[in-house]
Amino acid sequence: MKRLLIVLSASMLFLLGGCSFLNDAQDTITYINEATDYLSAATDFASDAPALAKQAVSDIQAAEDLQTMLQQMQETAQAFSEIQAPDIAAELHQQIIEQNSVIVAEIETYLTNFKDGLLDPAILENTELFQSVQDITSIIDQIQQLGGE
Repeated sequence: MKRLLIVLSASMLFLLGGCSFLNDAQDTITYINEATDYLSAATDFASDAPALAKQAVSDIQAAEDLQTMLQQMQETAQAFSEIQAPDIAAELHQQIIEQNSVIVAEIETYLTNFKDGLLDPAILENTELFQSVQDITSIIDQIQQLGGE
């Protein structure tokens, strides 16, 4: 009877440990998928926004489209910063949070530089926004590599 209890106890501990491992793996996969989605949004923004910003200096419709794009990217960056990263990606996630802070602040600068519905051309000389988005791309590439390890 004692043996049976010991075997059952050991089996339960093994199963519980295995569940924890599976949960950690699932959390990592979920995080990598969220990071990939964020990467896609950031990449689209980085490729589309600069040209749209140039048009927004003289075209009201482009300016409205840019404002919408900026607000969506700002919301996306803030939302990604708030997700819980698994331990394996915590350091990389912190780097993304820091870059997202820059992005959110730069987007706010862009949003406050619309006059009479058009983008102030002086803001176009500020390229830190698009560079910060590019920096996130390299960090998320590192996160995706975690999934392959």
